[in-house]
Amino acid sequence: MKKEELDPQYPACSIERGLEVLGERWTFLILREALSGSTRFGEFSDALEISTDLLSDRLATLVKAGIMDKHPYQQPGHRVRYEYHLTPAGEELRIVLGALQQWGDQHRPPTTGPSAQRRSRSTGGQLDVAFVDKAGKAVDLDDVTFIST
Repeated sequence: MKKEELDPQYPACSIERGLEVLGERWTFLILREALSGSTRFGEFSDALEISTDLLSDRLATLVKAGIMDKHPYQQPGHRVRYEYHLTPAGEELRIVLGALQQWGDQHRPPTTGPSAQRRSRSTGGQLDVAFVDKAGKAVDLDDVTFIST
């Protein structure tokens, strides 16, 4: 039996279920840092200047949701600490962050220009986030609709 069949409070909408995990500003900023290579609590804390309690809470939520895995490590003479690595589900959020960045660049641009660019690792070419059909062709936004099932 599916979770939604067992729990009438479980949202039917995929967007709502996603927002239960991702719908907080710090979560996206933590993911941005993880996608840039940060794995350690101190790296996230230093880059984001976030309170340690809030960072701990957000990381725990990402681990519980299967977006990050928590791995212990220990440097000689120090206590055990943890690294946080993106799971495949977490890596897929690169698309979401790329779309959010693209929207921000277009509709909320800083006067100094974009803070980062989306580029292909293999060719170096600039990338745009788009809806793509089964044939691999980008679809104009005017042609995209969401249909309830």
